[in-house]
Amino acid sequence: MDKQQLIDIANTVMPFGKYQGRVLIDLPEPYLLWFARKGEFPAGQLGELMQLTLAIKIEGLEGLVKPLKR
Repeated sequence: MDKQQLIDIANTVMPFGKYQGRVLIDLPEPYLLWFARKGEFPAGQLGELMQLTLAIKIEGLEGLVKPLKR
């Protein structure tokens, strides 16, 4: 995980689904866990960022990312 990924998590908008329009760090943990249980995070950068977002939330590190929001 690098600084740019943290910035991206704080500012990338979810492009589809129930939480379309929310930035990744604001997605509920149960929603991210649902993707993890299915084993079907989206392909590419979005999926990678969603997996990192879940890890951040599980570890309780959201406070490090939220100040990076634009």
